[in-house]
Amino acid sequence: MKTLSSKKLAETVKNLRESKGYTKEELGNLTNINRIMIGRIEREDFIPSIVQLEALSNVLGFDLTEMFVEKENEDSFVALRSESLSDSEKEGVEKLFAMMLSLRQQIKLRRSFENEKNHAK
Repeated sequence: MKTLSSKKLAETVKNLRESKGYTKEELGNLTNINRIMIGRIEREDFIPSIVQLEALSNVLGFDLTEMFVEKENEDSFVALRSESLSDSEKEGVEKLFAMMLSLRQQIKLRRSFENEKNHAK
């Protein structure tokens, strides 16, 4: 699956804007994107809409499809199987599961106690 790379977009916009000699305000006027938003795009702090992406692409002359990269699968199942984890990471995962189970037991006990307390009244 491909996803928009905010890093690639930020670098492209900044490099092309500067190479064409545009200020952020000038680029903003040409694209109808506020100069503050141009700055945020260049700092990877804002993802523009499709209309804004097209405007930037048209004015700066870059291929919009090149801003998309293949997204790596972040499969939590791999972490749960403990593959490719160091010993300390495996230990951390085991501690986390132990804490989660302990918390779950505490919640069940508390609910049970509250139910008994309510029925006694």
